[in-house]
Amino acid sequence: MSELQLVILKTVGEQGSVANTLDVPVLAKEEATTLHSALTSLWAKEMIEFSKLETEQWVLTKEAEEIVAAGSHEFRLLEEVLKSLDGLKISDVNSKLGQVGKLGQGKAFKNGWIAKDGDKLVAKVETLPEDAAVTQLKTIAETGTLSEKKDLAELKKRKLISMNKIVGFKITKAAKFALTITTYETDITSEMVTSGKWKDAEFKPYNFNSEGVYPQSGALHPLNKVREEFRQIFFSMGFTEMPSNQYVETGFWNFDTLFVPQQHPARDLQDTFYLKDPVKAGKPDDEEYWQNIKKVHQEGKYGSIGYRYPWKEDESLRMVLRTHTTAISSAMLHQLAKDPKPCRLFSIDRVFRNEAVDATHLAEFHQVEGVLAGYDITLGDLIGFMEDFFAKMGVHGLRFKAAYNPYTEPSLEIFAYHKGLGKWVEIGNSGMFRPEMLEPMGLPKNLRVLGWGLSLERPTMIKYGVSNIRELLGHKVSLDFIETNPAARLDEDLV
Repeated sequence: MSELQLVILKTVGEQGSVANTLDVPVLAKEEATTLHSALTSLWAKEMIEFSKLETEQWVLTKEAEEIVAAGSHEFRLLEEVLKSLDGLKISDVNSKLGQVGKLGQGKAFKNGWIAKDGDKLVAKVETLPEDAAVTQLKTIAETGTLSEKKDLAELKKRKLISMNKIVGFKITKAAKFALTITTYETDITSEMVTSGKWKDAEFKPYNFNSEGVYPQSGALHPLNKVREEFRQIFFSMGFTEMPSNQYVETGFWNFDTLFVPQQHPARDLQDTFYLKDPVKAGKPDDEEYWQNIKKVHQEGKYGSIGYRYPWKEDESLRMVLRTHTTAISSAMLHQLAKDPKPCRLFSIDRVFRNEAVDATHLAEFHQVEGVLAGYDITLGDLIGFMEDFFAKMGVHGLRFKAAYNPYTEPSLEIFAYHKGLGKWVEIGNSGMFRPEMLEPMGLPKNLRVLGWGLSLERPTMIKYGVSNIRELLGHKVSLDFIETNPAARLDEDLV
C-alpha cells in the first residue's frame, strides 16, 4: 500500500468527494500517471470511483519566459532607440541587441513606435509605452488563457505560447470505501490449509475479464491467411488441390502445351526468367503427346491451322521459372486424359515474371487458379460458376469483358465494382481451354474445361489496407503488421 493511496482516501474521507484533483494542492503536485496508477489500484478494490478530467491551457515557451523577465524584443529595441538622441544606426542594432534587435524591428514598426530615417532608426514616441506582450504573457502564466482571442492568436503566431493538456481526476466513494486498505490473499497455501487460517482469510476475487500472458508463438503472414480462406472456398465447392511445389518448368509445359507460340512476347528474356544451369531438360515420356504438340503448333491439327512456323525442340525444353500456375493445370489435365471424367482442381502458389518492381508489381507473386472439367459445358456455365465463386467472397454484380488468351477461347476478363475507389476494377481472368490444348492430350472433344485465375496479392492488399505491395512482401514488411492483423474473412469489404 502506497503513501499516495492513503492520502487519496484521507482527502476523499474529509471532503466526501473530490471534484478535481487539480484543486487539491496535495494531489495536484503529483504526476498524472502516478496518480492514475494509485486511483486504479483503489478502484480495483472497489473503494473509490474516478473519472479523468482533461482541460487545455496555454503555457509560456522558453522564449516567452525570457521576455517576461527582460521585456519584449520590440520594447527593448525602442528603449535603445530612445537612448540615442540622433537615432540608432541600423548597423549598430546587432552589436547592441544581437538577435533581439532583428526580431523586434518588425513588431516595433507595426506598432508605430519607430521609423526609418536614412541609415537610422528613430523613435515616433517620446516615452516608453506599456509592454503589452509582457502583460499578456503574465496573464497567461497566471490563468492559462486570455480573453482576447486576437492577442492569443498573435502570441501563438510568434511561438511564445503553446497548448498544454492538464489532466485531473474526479473521485467519489465506492461501496467498500474505508480509510485503511485491507490486504487480500491471492492463493491458498499448504501452510494455510494445515493451520486452518484459510477459514478466516479474505481472498481477492478472480478477475475473469483480465487477459492472460500472451503466449510466445509464430504468426501467419496475411497472404497465408487470405490463401487459407480461398482454399476453404474451393473445398466447399468440391475442388481438389493440385500439387504446386514445382517452381521450375520446361518451356514445353509452361508454354507449348498451352498453345503459346515460341515467338510470343511472353517468352522473351524481358518477361521470363530462364535458368542458366541446367539450360534445358529432357523430353517428356509421352512421345505421342510430344509429337501432337509439335504438329498442332507447326502444321495445325484437330481442326486448327496452327501457327505455321518451324517449331524448335530446344526452345521447348528450355528451363524456366514458371510464369503461371496454368503449367500445373496442363500437366494435371494430361494425367486426366488417361481416365477422362469431370473434375474440379485448384492451386494457389508462387509464379515468377521479369517485372520492374514498383508499388503494385513484384518479380514474384501468387496466383489463384481453378480448373473445372465437364462434358458439354459452355460459356454460360463459366459465367454462372464465376458468379457463384466470387459470391462466396462477398463479391456480387460481376461484369465480363471479352479478352484474348493463347490457350482459352472464348476468354473473359472479370470486373467488380470497388466502392472505395468508386470504379470497376479487374479482379480476374477466365476462359474455355482451346481444343489445340486439350485434344493433343487425348481428352474427348466433348469434355470441355473452363479455367480462371486471379492474384492473391490484390485481395490481400485490399483486405488489409496495404497500398504498396513491397510492404506486404519483402524486406520492408513490418513484423508487427504480420503479428497483429486478424485472420482473413472475405466479405463485402474485399471490393
